[in-house]
Amino acid sequence: MLLGGGGALGTGIALILNALRAAGSMIWTKDGVVMAVSTAGVSGGGPSPLGQRLNVWLSAERAVGDLRRYFGIGLPSGVLPFTGSRFEHLAGGGDRLEVADRITAEDLVAVQTLSVTVPASVALDILEGPLGVRLSGLLHAIPKDTDMVDADADILADGSPADQAWELLRDQPDVGWVIAGKLLARKRPRLLPVYDRVVRCAVGRPQSFWLALHDALREDDSAMHRRLIALRRIAGVPETVSVLRVCDVVVWMGHRVERHACPR
Repeated sequence: MLLGGGGALGTGIALILNALRAAGSMIWTKDGVVMAVSTAGVSGGGPSPLGQRLNVWLSAERAVGDLRRYFGIGLPSGVLPFTGSRFEHLAGGGDRLEVADRITAEDLVAVQTLSVTVPASVALDILEGPLGVRLSGLLHAIPKDTDMVDADADILADGSPADQAWELLRDQPDVGWVIAGKLLARKRPRLLPVYDRVVRCAVGRPQSFWLALHDALREDDSAMHRRLIALRRIAGVPETVSVLRVCDVVVWMGHRVERHACPR
C-alpha cells in the first residue's frame, strides 16, 4: 500500500493508518510503501499503564529496523551488530540444560556484552565460593522452560526463588539491580527480562517491573506477547531470542535515539 498520493485518496489512507496505530496495530513502511500490518496488539479493553507505554514503543515505525540493526540482520558490509546481540547465544546460551542451574564464566562474559561487568571478587565467589552454591539452589527452583506470559504470578512475586536470587545478587558489593537482573535474564531468558536504566527511563518504574510486565503481556488474550512474536518474525530475528529480549531491544534502541540523560 502506498502512503503517498494526493487528494482524498492520500488523505483517506493516512486517516486509516492513523486509526490503526491508535488502536494498537503495528504498521511498517519502507520508501513510502506499507510493508506489513499486524493487528496482534489491538485491544478490546484498556491496557495497564506499562502496557500503554510499551505499546507506544512496539508500534513505532522504527521498531523492525532497530531489531535488524541491533542483531546485525541485513547490515552493509563493514557495519557490525551491537555486542548485545550475542547476549543470548554466547557459548550456547545460559539456559542450556547442562548449565541452567549455575552461573558460569560464559554468563559473566555475556553480561559484559550489555555494558556491565560483575566485580572480580563477586565473580570468583559465584564461580568458586558459597555465593555460587546459594545461587544454584535458587536457580534450580526457577522454571526453565516457561515463558513469562504463561507463568503463574507467584513465580515472579516477592519472596519467590527468582526474587530471592535477584536480591542476593543485587546486595553483593558493586553489583546492584541492573547487573542482578541481566545475570538472571541470561539464565532464564524466556521468564525474566532485562531491565536497566534506559528501559526504566522509557517505560517507568512500577512497584514490580516483573509483575507489571507479566500483566501487560497477558492483557487482551496475550496480545502484546503475540505482537512481540510478530515483530521478531518480520524482523527476521531468530526464535531463540526470547520475546522479552525483543521487547527490551525495541524499547532500548528507541529511547537511546532520543538521547535522554536517564537517571541512575
